[in-house]
Amino acid sequence: MDFPTLHTPRLTLREITLDDAPALLGIHGDADAMRWFGTDPLATLEQARQMVEKFAGWRNLPAPGVRWGLAPREGGPLIGSIGLFKWNPGWRCCTLGYELARGRQGQGLMSEALRAALAWGFEHMELNRIEAQVHPDNQASLKLLERLDFKTEGRARQAGFWLGRYQDLINLSLLREESALAVA
Repeated sequence: MDFPTLHTPRLTLREITLDDAPALLGIHGDADAMRWFGTDPLATLEQARQMVEKFAGWRNLPAPGVRWGLAPREGGPLIGSIGLFKWNPGWRCCTLGYELARGRQGQGLMSEALRAALAWGFEHMELNRIEAQVHPDNQASLKLLERLDFKTEGRARQAGFWLGRYQDLINLSLLREESALAVA
């Protein structure tokens, strides 16, 4: 299967390659920006390369996932990524994950990218439900998902472990029938 490249007015959502490892290190090495991501910050270029290979490997799983790199439409290094993973085709659901470089936050770019990725997931993965887990203190992400019609379902106590401690997470979901992004 060819990688599903998507375009928005300001972004290209494309395959992440080993050439993107330095940009990923820049994003995922920013400890303050990554405090909500769910993993410890990257420290080396080799760790960034391993992340690229991990994302590429998702497409070879029995129920493949997709991780897009976010790049400015006019070109340039990656500024973030979006993934639809833990796909259960029988249940028609998956999990959403994303991050954006700190210097590009607050410009509406992630909202633009998520609209494209979620619409693709509803159409091509035939999803009915898209789940997300967000740290309770990550108000920007919680507000973003609410603007995209995600509904809060509750708090998962100590569901994650990063930065040396257990982290609570807020569970949210978006159903096809509640989303303007789903094609009828």
